[in-house]
Amino acid sequence: MELPPSLRHAVDHALEGVSTAQLAAATQALSQRYRKEVRDGRMHLSDTLAAQAYIATRMPATYAAIHASLAAAAQRLQDFAPASLLDVGAGPGTVLWAAQSVWPELQSAKLVEASASIRAVGQQLAAASGLQRIDWKDADIRRGVSNASPADLVTLAYVLDELEPAERGKLVDALWTAVRGLLVIVEPGTTAGWRRILDARAQLIAAGAHIIAPCPHALGCPIAEPDWCHFSARVARSRVHRLAKGGEVPWEDEKFAYLIASRTPVQVSPARVLSPPQSASGRVQLKLCKPDGTAATRLVTRREGETFKQARRADWGDAFEG
Repeated sequence: MELPPSLRHAVDHALEGVSTAQLAAATQALSQRYRKEVRDGRMHLSDTLAAQAYIATRMPATYAAIHASLAAAAQRLQDFAPASLLDVGAGPGTVLWAAQSVWPELQSAKLVEASASIRAVGQQLAAASGLQRIDWKDADIRRGVSNASPADLVTLAYVLDELEPAERGKLVDALWTAVRGLLVIVEPGTTAGWRRILDARAQLIAAGAHIIAPCPHALGCPIAEPDWCHFSARVARSRVHRLAKGGEVPWEDEKFAYLIASRTPVQVSPARVLSPPQSASGRVQLKLCKPDGTAATRLVTRREGETFKQARRADWGDAFEG
């Protein structure tokens, strides 16, 4: 997965004049805050250099995870065509770009972001998106989001990890109130991120939401620790990305967890592939979350014809009909 060309060019332009050494130092500091899930009253993206480090090194990964999550929604709901987007904790507008890629018919977006630094960078990038109706709003979501404008698609990506538990529930409630179509929540693919997704899932089901993905059911999660439900997106690294992170490998894998909830019911979901398939001659072994609320290993052999062909094509995170 790569950033769209217009976004990649806009990022390059936003980074003109910033030294690699500065980016590397800011990237390391930013990574420490994210890795340790620091909540000290300061925003992770509180200054311009942190914002620049983010678009150089984190935006490609978050774009890939968000795009994969939205694509899962589009696959399940092929008639869903959102005209409006509300993205809370928008950062540099990553969701806007991913949503446009998945649903080109998107007409308007309201992006809520408290950090003036990352908001300024996001506005600069969004000018290259081609979307005419973009409304950026300054609001501290730690104090809640009141009177959120209703939207077809409401998103909350990589935000819950920055909030205290009491703040998370209040925010999820407020966003669900604003949903006309889908609510999409994306979190880091850590055990802590998965737990936050589970909490939001339980809260939304209690509020009457219909779970679209990745879960093929609304029953209790069958995954038990030390295992956890998460997925992975492979991200191409640009030259600046590699230099800022001090890496030589031209790609990295972004682990993420996500949840998609709908206002309206949907047909029974297919099973979900929970880990990389294990292939051998004439057979494929899949770890599946199933519509009946269980998780199980499914061995598919060549004798199963079309089901075997589907299993051979299946990847981690895919829906599986067999």
